Amino acid sequence: MARRRTSEDVSHDDGDASATDAVAREREPEFAARRPARSTADAEGSAATSVPDARKPPAERGSGAEAGKRPVASDADTRESPAVPGGDAEDEDDAAGSEAVESAASRTARRRGVPRTLALTLASALVWGIAHLAAGRRIAGALLMGLFAVLVAGGIIAGVALRRELLQDRIAVRPDWQAGIAVAALVLGLVWVTVVIRSYQVLQPAGRSLGARTAGRAAVGVLCLLVACPHVWAAHSAYVYRDAFTSIFRPTGESGHRPVDQKNPWEGHSRVNILLLGGDAAGNRTGVRTDSMTLASVDTETGGTVLLSLPRNLESFPMPPGPARSRFPSGFTGDGPQNPGLLNEVYEYAENHPEVVPGTPKGRRGPELIKGTVSEILGQPIDYYILVDMFGFADLIDAMGGVRLKIEQPIPYGERGDVLQAGDRRLTGKEALWYGRSRNNSDDYTRMGRQKCLLRAVAQQADPQRVLTRFNRLARAAKRTISTDIPPDLLRPLIDLSAKVKEGAEIESLQFVPPLIHTGNPDLALIRRLSARAVAASERRATATPTPAGSPATTRTARPSSARTSDPSPTASPSTASPSTPTSLDETCPS
Repeated sequence: MARRRTSEDVSHDDGDASATDAVAREREPEFAARRPARSTADAEGSAATSVPDARKPPAERGSGAEAGKRPVASDADTRESPAVPGGDAEDEDDAAGSEAVESAASRTARRRGVPRTLALTLASALVWGIAHLAAGRRIAGALLMGLFAVLVAGGIIAGVALRRELLQDRIAVRPDWQAGIAVAALVLGLVWVTVVIRSYQVLQPAGRSLGARTAGRAAVGVLCLLVACPHVWAAHSAYVYRDAFTSIFRPTGESGHRPVDQKNPWEGHSRVNILLLGGDAAGNRTGVRTDSMTLASVDTETGGTVLLSLPRNLESFPMPPGPARSRFPSGFTGDGPQNPGLLNEVYEYAENHPEVVPGTPKGRRGPELIKGTVSEILGQPIDYYILVDMFGFADLIDAMGGVRLKIEQPIPYGERGDVLQAGDRRLTGKEALWYGRSRNNSDDYTRMGRQKCLLRAVAQQADPQRVLTRFNRLARAAKRTISTDIPPDLLRPLIDLSAKVKEGAEIESLQFVPPLIHTGNPDLALIRRLSARAVAASERRATATPTPAGSPATTRTARPSSARTSDPSPTASPSTASPSTPTSLDETCPS
């Protein structure tokens, strides 16, 4: 058995160790003389290896006792494994350099990511789904591309299917379609903007600076604005047009007319008669004076038109049967000394005296009484009326961009001595208004002739492209300017009919002015006879030269002879115009 150590053994060991230490201290100079010299760097390296690494975790460094028991490296060990000068500093520099390079590369990638993100967002604004596919979201990208393809294909198919409707402006006469277009435009615009925003979000790189995020969001905001503007404009235009349309054209039930059969809108009627009224509501007048009154009798097959015009200062004319004739059995005599009983006073009289047109609301009493009165004078039925305020007419001309007219001689107008100079001119709204209103150096009857030429020029120059480019202005001007009792259901057939008129159908004019008639005491029998003759001649031309289906009536025949009746008016010949014979506006209006 091993003998147990005693206290004496321990004391003896301590004494041996002390003796050994003393000998070592005594011989230290001898060892130092024989040891080779080392460089300061080696010494520092050796010292570094002999010192525990304070940077290591405590688990690696060990406890203090264990550190104290570690053997000190001998000189041989030091020489065999010399420390690398500055090794730890170089490691730290390499790590810092790697971090800097990585940071610079990350910043460069982020900078390059912003233009790429915006480019792909722009591409997705043009074709939905591109950004989602680039971001690896294949299902969402495929769905968006499919939806976009369906929308594009649907638009093309609708455009082809409705091409005829669009070219003939038939959609413009459907308030329900106009409301649908406004809603569809807004919904499509909202969806499109949502796609743009979401496309940017799925591509947005992480860790960008505040400036990069702000710039990217600002660019996407501008892109969304560009995408939304066309849709908002389309919706706004549809709303403005619908508002103007429903304000001008009352539903069929409210207008008091029968429903219109779209398959047979004219129901065998060979002509449609529309009374065209030009109202002058100048600031120095009370109410509306109808200074221009023309009945347009249009052939429903060919578009051939006869304009029958009455002067504003016609007197001693009969009133239509009913309360108005009961009040004025011998003819209209006016309303007081300031109103001598001229034809242009009838409209305002009816508005101020509801008892002469019982059961008719204000605003419609005047049109109803003037329609009945003009019908009684001409001996022609009147189906509808259109009233255009003359000052609002100037707004319409401006909205069209002006109207081209040839003025044969200077026309003075206004109180400041302004003059419309002779020549080929593009007139503004104000100038066109005075062209049709001025009586300086002329009279009412010369002015009536200029009004017909102005109407002809407007009808010829109101092309669809010009209307579309000035759409909102025209709609607002029309809302302020025009009133009518034409039912909306009849507008499509009237558009077809107006196309025939514009494309070459004959337009003739017959004015009942001196010397043909005496305005103070007109020959009503002569007026009715000449009116009937002019309409019958237009119908004979339509029968003699029928228009092929789908083609405009452009063939012109000789004017009707006035010799077929026994009235005292002079006869007409192809080369000599007679006051009792309708004349073509192509001949009477300079071009």
